[in-house]
Amino acid sequence: MVKEICSTFAPLFAISGKKFRCEPIRVACEYCEELNKNVFTQFTMDLIKVAEQAFATGKELPSFLPGDTITVAYRIKEGNKERIQQYRGVVIKINGEGVKKRFTVRKNSDGIGVERIFPMESPFIDNIVINKYGRVRRAKLYYLRGLTGKKARIKERRFVKKDAQ
Repeated sequence: MVKEICSTFAPLFAISGKKFRCEPIRVACEYCEELNKNVFTQFTMDLIKVAEQAFATGKELPSFLPGDTITVAYRIKEGNKERIQQYRGVVIKINGEGVKKRFTVRKNSDGIGVERIFPMESPFIDNIVINKYGRVRRAKLYYLRGLTGKKARIKERRFVKKDAQ
């Protein structure tokens, strides 16, 4: 089996860039390919982590779950002016992890369902206010897309204080 000698292991065999018929060289080349793949993967993962940390805002947002009604204060830039837009709706899903975590908010605007996806670590999110805690039994509330009116309502989750007894 003819295989070109890998440039990494060529000094060991004192042959550079020539074709050579030898079994150990083929094994060495496979090892080198695996080594390069691991180094490249590790280097890429480190770069991704550095980029994620650089773009992390570090804001403390309240914890909310799907089914909760929230108001997101989102900064919008129009030309050279900047304003804050309040977007109130029901959280229908939360997905991703770490700095790539994002949530989808659905609201009804003039009888038309509108959904918007917000990244958790977005620098444009000014604050999030939880208006109502919803009681649902699913993580993704896609079924709300097909419901209108009273059927689209979500029961409220109530908290009982243990100190009241």
